[in-house]
Order: sequence, then C-alpha cells, then structure tokens
Amino acid sequence: MTFSSYLTNLIIPYNLCVTLVIIGLVLGLFRLRKTGGAIIAAGLLWALFWSLPATSLWLGGALESRYPHLAPSDSPTADAIVVLGGNTANGRANWFLPYDKDTAIVRIDTAAQLFLAGRAPKVLLSGGALEGDVSEARGMAHAIRQQGVPESALILENSSRTTYENAALTEDQLKSRGIGKVLLVTSALHMPRAMAAFSKQGVEAIAAPAPPQIVEPKDGSLSLWLPDQRTFDASRSIIKEYAGLFVYWLRGWV
Repeated sequence: MTFSSYLTNLIIPYNLCVTLVIIGLVLGLFRLRKTGGAIIAAGLLWALFWSLPATSLWLGGALESRYPHLAPSDSPTADAIVVLGGNTANGRANWFLPYDKDTAIVRIDTAAQLFLAGRAPKVLLSGGALEGDVSEARGMAHAIRQQGVPESALILENSSRTTYENAALTEDQLKSRGIGKVLLVTSALHMPRAMAAFSKQGVEAIAAPAPPQIVEPKDGSLSLWLPDQRTFDASRSIIKEYAGLFVYWLRGWV
C-alpha cells in the first residue's frame, strides 16, 4: 500500500482512530504524555462521533435532502437519463438496518423506472472498470436490460473512475449525440457532488436521485445516541462526500 492510498483510507473512521491512538502511544513513549493523551482522546472521540446514528442523520441527511426523491411519474422529462456507477452503504435501503436484497437501493432500478415511465428515450451508463476488465457501465447495462430497457436505448461510457470523470466523459458523449437536458441518477447522498460536477461541465442536469437511505427506522429499534456498528461502518460514505466536495472545490471541479 502506498502512502497516498493509506491517507485515502483514513477516511474510514476506524482507520483514523487506530492511527491517532498509535501516534498518541508513540508520543507517550517519548514522554510527551499530555500531547499523546490528547491525540488518543481525539481518535476515540472521532470514532464515537461517527458511530452515533444521530450524526449520520444530521450530516448525511443534510446532503440527501438537497435533492428530494420523486416518483418516476412525477419526474420531468429529458433527452436522456444518465446513471453513475457505484453504491452507498452496500445498497442497504436503510443503512441503520441489516441488508435485505429484496429492498436494496440500486441506482439502475431508478433509471429503469424513469425510462419505463417515459421520462427519456435514452439511458447513458457511466462507470469504468474498478477491478478486472468489466466496466461498471457494462454491468449496469446487463442489469437494466433485465428490467425491460432495450439495448437500442443504451449508451455506455466505460472509462470514468471518479465523479469528475463521470461528468467530463459523459459531457463528451452527450455533446457528440446532440443530447441536451438529462436526468441525473445517483444515490441521494452523492447527488450534491454529482450535480456540482456536471454543472461545472456545462451539462443541463436535473437531479433524479435514488430513494434516501439515511432514514430513522419507524419501528423504534434504533437509539440515536447509542453507538451502532452498522452506522459506524457506513459513515465513511458521508465523510467521503464532504471530503470530495472540499477537494473538488479546491481543484475547481465544482
């Protein structure tokens, strides 16, 4: 693992907590006990903060609510539907609850529903190969054909690996085909960064997010102020979006 990839992995709260605890212990060995203790405490508090469901509802909910989810029949029409590869919290419909394949949130489902509701005549699938030779776009194409979207309606963008590349390479595809207004499909959490990136590229995009996933369970099974393992594991997605927005702003990508 390279140093840069290690720094990237610090976006995971557990990794950052462990790193800070180790740094604190090392400083303690060099008799910098107060400084080391403060760093250890910071690491533990960081982990506690992100293990609380209340934190996810506050910070994640702020991103998800930026672009409300609409039923396909209530969505506006456009020239094409653009779907970005990826998933949030492993596709859990509610990331405070166990995974259920029958209720999983899959972006391609939202795109298929929009197409079948007559919201746009074309579907552009954007996503390169993260591992192996099969791109996310090809994988999504297989899945969306199973839901009744014909091959003739599909456009594939097989090279992008980041949201910035999704926007830049998709804009090239749209421009070459004379496509103007699009419905942009991604997770509700990712939508603010995606919309900002597509807007920067000059794409006329209308947000069409998948249903929100950061929702308090109605059965009262979750305590908002007690640490929760599923919340802790999924919180990296929220941190990734805020960090991504900041980095994209620094680079002039949004």
